[in-house]
Amino acid sequence: MDQIDRTILGCLEQDARMSLKELSRQCFISAPAVSSRITRLKEHGYITGFHAAVDCEKLGYPIKAFVSLCLAPKDKDEFYPYVKGCRNVVGCDCVTGKYSQILTCRFKTTKDLDEFINDLQRFGETQTQIVFSTSVEPRSLVPEDEE
Repeated sequence: MDQIDRTILGCLEQDARMSLKELSRQCFISAPAVSSRITRLKEHGYITGFHAAVDCEKLGYPIKAFVSLCLAPKDKDEFYPYVKGCRNVVGCDCVTGKYSQILTCRFKTTKDLDEFINDLQRFGETQTQIVFSTSVEPRSLVPEDEE
């Protein structure tokens, strides 16, 4: 990966719909060369998809919460299909520590969140944190330059 690849990745992270013409202008290479590089970046797994950033609050889901779950290994086969089917769970990570799962959730009301947690507790003990504000929005990890 060179600086041009990093520039392409950075641009696409900012605007996944950026035109090849604009990408070529930003990278100082031709549009066909940009297209070829994007194809290669996808083939090598650097680009896994193209996504729109959606404002959950405007969609009516102002409550963001992190729910930690102490899941017994024997319950994983039942839990994973369950959590994949939960529309309000926007992320689920298996982590180290007492709580082996951290779920990122969005809800319309705290009542909806409470009902979800009550159902989730059949899998184990939970701990919930509701987000008041976000000081750092998701950002790029694409390095500007590698030495």
